[in-house]
Amino acid sequence: MASGCTFLEILIAILLPPLGVFLHYGLCSKEFLICVLLTILGYIPGIIYAVYVLVSRSDEQPQGDYYAVA
Repeated sequence: MASGCTFLEILIAILLPPLGVFLHYGLCSKEFLICVLLTILGYIPGIIYAVYVLVSRSDEQPQGDYYAVA
């Protein structure tokens, strides 16, 4: 089940695709860079990729120092 945060990320990803991916993965992630490239090449491919990445990997925690390892 998707959380409210995921819903907001998807809504932002439809309006500004790189921003939605940035909020989930951060600035220097490969997902963000691919999304920026696709959005530059065409707005619709950027939206499709952003929504796909956010929905398909919503259960995984993003890589980085944001979560403490227990």
